Amino acid sequence: MRDFAEKMIEATRELGATVDRIRFTPPVTHVYNPLDYAWRAHESYLRKFANSRKRVVFLGMNPGPFGMVPTGVPFGEISAVRAWMRIEAAIGKPRREHPKRPVEGFACPRSEVSGRRLWGLFAERFGPAEIFFRDHFVANYCPLAFFNSDGRNLTPDKLPASQAAPLFAICDLHLRRVMAILQPEWLVGVGDFAEKRARQALAGTPVKIGKILHPSPASPAANRDWAKRATEQLKSLGTWT
Repeated sequence: MRDFAEKMIEATRELGATVDRIRFTPPVTHVYNPLDYAWRAHESYLRKFANSRKRVVFLGMNPGPFGMVPTGVPFGEISAVRAWMRIEAAIGKPRREHPKRPVEGFACPRSEVSGRRLWGLFAERFGPAEIFFRDHFVANYCPLAFFNSDGRNLTPDKLPASQAAPLFAICDLHLRRVMAILQPEWLVGVGDFAEKRARQALAGTPVKIGKILHPSPASPAANRDWAKRATEQLKSLGTWT
């Protein structure tokens, strides 16, 4: 049986190449694919942490401007990636960079609040990253980041249906492939969108699906002790004890 990480790397390379072939039109003017320009960091993430069967897979929406966009790691708050996961790699540039959204790699001065909260909870509960990743993994549903002409971040749920449909078909297929490789008991959507897409993509499969509140500071509820709320949700699901 081939190594879990090798299978994940093969599936993810194929995902990155496939979504690269989709052409987007306004309101999208710039598309960043971290599976291309930040592949070295993402491959390190897969090699280190997608190397065994998982009990729980957490699913995010897509790369955040100050998370996976500069680091290549889902919810990739720089200090968590560098100090906790011990991943750091040279990061390239997207093929077409928006002047208001430069990719600065691990030199990015901004902090990804969602990632700081998410990885902070896991670090507090499990200690070393290797302990968390024994049974858990974190992925994104969509590997692309989208920006409009003003440089504003556009999440996949804001795409026109004609552009979302082919993208979501590819992402659904990849998610099913990830589930087949990692064989989790649980898929936990980080926020409503991820849960909704997971329920559609994984209908008819045995994986249990739940969700936690998204840690984004744009959500008022997330700004009131998000870690406690997320932990309570996971315990209520039966995912954590």
